[in-house]
Amino acid sequence: MLCQNIHQFGQKLVRRKPLEPRARAEGRLLRCLNILDLVILGVGSTLGAGVYFLVGDVAKNKAGPASIICLLVAALSTMSSGLCYAEFGARVPCAGSAYLYSYVTVGQLCAFIIGWDLILSFVIGTASLARAWSSSFNNLVGDYISQGLEETFSQYMPNYLATYPDFFALALVLLLTGVLILGVRESALVSRVFTVINILVLIFIIVSGFIKGDLHNWQLTEQDYTLAAAGSNDTYSLDPLGSGGFVPFGFEGILHGAAMCLYAFLGFDIIATIGEEALNPHHSIPWSIMITIFICFLLYFGVSAALTLMVPYYLIHPESPFAQAFVHVGWSAARYIVAIGTLCALSSSLLGVLFPMPRVIYSMADDGLLFRRLARIHARTHTPVMATLTSGIFAAVMALLFELRDLMELSSIGILLAYIMVAFSVLVLRYQPDQILSKNEKAKNEIEISECAASPSETVPEAGISRILKSLWFSTSTTPTWKSGQIVYGCAFLLVFLMTILSLILAQWPRRVFSGDPMLTTVTVLLLLLITGVTAIIWRQPQNPSPLYFKVPALPVLPLVTIFVNVYLMMQMTSETWVQFGVWNVIGFIIYFGYGIRHSLENNEQ
Repeated sequence: MLCQNIHQFGQKLVRRKPLEPRARAEGRLLRCLNILDLVILGVGSTLGAGVYFLVGDVAKNKAGPASIICLLVAALSTMSSGLCYAEFGARVPCAGSAYLYSYVTVGQLCAFIIGWDLILSFVIGTASLARAWSSSFNNLVGDYISQGLEETFSQYMPNYLATYPDFFALALVLLLTGVLILGVRESALVSRVFTVINILVLIFIIVSGFIKGDLHNWQLTEQDYTLAAAGSNDTYSLDPLGSGGFVPFGFEGILHGAAMCLYAFLGFDIIATIGEEALNPHHSIPWSIMITIFICFLLYFGVSAALTLMVPYYLIHPESPFAQAFVHVGWSAARYIVAIGTLCALSSSLLGVLFPMPRVIYSMADDGLLFRRLARIHARTHTPVMATLTSGIFAAVMALLFELRDLMELSSIGILLAYIMVAFSVLVLRYQPDQILSKNEKAKNEIEISECAASPSETVPEAGISRILKSLWFSTSTTPTWKSGQIVYGCAFLLVFLMTILSLILAQWPRRVFSGDPMLTTVTVLLLLLITGVTAIIWRQPQNPSPLYFKVPALPVLPLVTIFVNVYLMMQMTSETWVQFGVWNVIGFIIYFGYGIRHSLENNEQ
């Protein structure tokens, strides 16, 4: 009896949602976004603080002029994640993005964890961007706002909160939350205005950089560095020269810079999250994701090249790289244009983070995993009004009270986990039968398998082992079966485990691995061999031939590369970030086991 109860409980945790959307959910959200709207939202969400701050940091401290190579590597890596999102967006065009994809492939508990962590990422991202917007505006007006608030409230603020409550950030989040409640069209229009202004400013920076830039700044020597040190009065201006030239910090600098630049491309997944509001989503979602990543790469590439041409990389200002670069080349007035672009970029990025957050909450509440009231749709605007209000107020309070720069890693960890799950979902779904087998078909498969196992010819254990190995390498069918699908599931989980160990080794002891440490090098080689062998087993299984508008190429390699890159980035997180991540998930487990597991629609239908 106890074993039966445990088995039933385990079955509840891995219940999967059918690929087809439920009939009652059709048409609840308004389909009104075309490819241009989706691209604008994607570009606006991606070209945020990263383009004005991260590019300068990478060029100054990590890669110098070779930061353009870092951006290329990061863009190619992001494109692999984008391709996975594109296939799933075409396959399942519903609200929820990675949460929904996980529910379809891995099961309910894993889907809840992904959705819950995405909510955390969106909340922290919203509050951080609001604080950054407030700080940028405060600098533009001479720091009067922060000085007044700090003098009035700093004595009342505990140590674990910000030095002063940022009422400006609170008002900004609440204002944009109101815009979202008005409707999807209105939100897309506001995002379009901010994004277009931001793109125009970036084009101005790129053109100016090529006009006022000097190619010698890509070939700097120690003599240039010495002259700069002698003539510099700024304490921030002289970071290490490295070896000079185009790649001053070597190949290792490019790798570190590329890892940082990956965060600059976070945000394109908003397109998949709002798939239920897209016109012709099977066509528009894949195209929009690819166009968004390509546009963002071109702008990042051009801006990075312009910055390193205008000013030597070791003279780049850490807090306002572009404004000070224009001062360096004698165009001081252009810094005000940069300030406008910064505010517009932060505004569009803020709206881009606010936009998908209630959609994930709505999708989870609609499935019964969160409180049902959060799935309420406004009759006139067709927006998830309760989810939007709740998430907006929560993010506004966070922006009011907390200084969230130290929590940005915590925001990124949820996004990276979502990327891993989407790649994993694409990998396993392509090797599954068209629909989940009926009970009769599944029983028939199990009977056939058991008959084979009990065959009289299997008198020697080696014969059974040989048959198992043969079934892994030589499939008996040209189309996926229940058995081949389960083989892919098992291999995919094993690959994620092996890649996690490999990433941990490469993240913690990279020098020892590449310097030939006997123990670590041997373990690394064995892991690579195992990963190659298991990948080959997946490759030998039949793929589903059902036509899709878009399919990820180079299966199973490309999704596995995506998984490895994102797992490696997660291994770079600090132990403090992982502790905070664990605390948030404990809160989620309390909600899931206290409410979601009993109220989910899958439970009610069963």
